[in-house]
Amino acid sequence: MERPAGVTFLSILAFIGALILALGGLVMVLGGAMMTRMSGLSLYHSRMAMFAGMGGAVLGLTMMGIAAVYVVMGIGLWKLENWARILTIVFAGLGVVFFGLHMLAALIHFHILLVFWRAIFTALNVWIIVYLLQPNVKQAFRGADL
Repeated sequence: MERPAGVTFLSILAFIGALILALGGLVMVLGGAMMTRMSGLSLYHSRMAMFAGMGGAVLGLTMMGIAAVYVVMGIGLWKLENWARILTIVFAGLGVVFFGLHMLAALIHFHILLVFWRAIFTALNVWIIVYLLQPNVKQAFRGADL
């Protein structure tokens, strides 16, 4: 069976997301290294800069790890692997929860533009879940496993 266009789109989005995460992670790691290096230059701010630098490095490495998961997920979607479909559903579900909570927080603080922006991302994640649960999409992934 041929790969559905929506699955191709999701696979490409996974690769783009991985690239953005990897670049952001690299910037965080390099920024963390710079902060740690600068911590030795000033006695007053040395501990704070060192902790900030270590935190940036840890956050950057975490972002790079998530980018690697996105690459694997994108490859799996491209090859119509069912585990990749399930992993994408799980990530989209987490996105619904987190963007939904952030949307409520923005609503409480009357940030209407943020509410709108986060509502768009929540809706996109819901669309991804609904799309990947459609019978014809499931069938495409089953056909690849046979």
